[in-house]
Amino acid sequence: MIAIIDYGVGNLFSLASSLESLGLETKVTRDAAAIRAADHIILPGVGAFADAIAKLEATGLVPVIKQEVEHKPLLGICLGMQLLFEKSYEYGEHTGLGLIPGEVCPLADDLKDPSLKVPHIGWNRLDIVPGRENDPLFKYTKPGEYVYYVHSFYAKNCAANTLAASEYSIPVTGAVKNGLVYGTQFHPEKSGDTGLCMLRAFAEL
Repeated sequence: MIAIIDYGVGNLFSLASSLESLGLETKVTRDAAAIRAADHIILPGVGAFADAIAKLEATGLVPVIKQEVEHKPLLGICLGMQLLFEKSYEYGEHTGLGLIPGEVCPLADDLKDPSLKVPHIGWNRLDIVPGRENDPLFKYTKPGEYVYYVHSFYAKNCAANTLAASEYSIPVTGAVKNGLVYGTQFHPEKSGDTGLCMLRAFAEL
């Protein structure tokens, strides 16, 4: 069973529907016992970092998450991925879960082409880091497939844990991994067959 953590941030319907379309047992929950009973965990999220981390901490689930990722896979999606990092500089400085080394910074400040729009919204090619092609997350994915992004901030100073990136005048961190903890800045549930294949691969970890 895959537990999707519900902490009041984002619409979870499309993610749950995507997983169910793959025939995967899914439960949207904020119950610690259900998360402990799950085989896999997904941490979704949309919106602002400070608000999201505060709501997640208010559920009391942060210690549970940190315990469970020691022996089961977790996937953070979009803002959920950003929460996995040590800190974020989104409208101030905020502490994250610290499950992946690195930080979340404003995309607009680093773009080499200032004419590019922020938020970065749309389809981009996902370039897998050389040597990472055989990661289990890419079991059903070929290099160069396209995925769907919606974000204004991105993870940086995390090269050692980066699995894939997309070009947006700079390499934008697309997927990361640290042990059993995975994250995607893009939305697999909005990325067509490519995204479904990644969700399937994650469920098989």
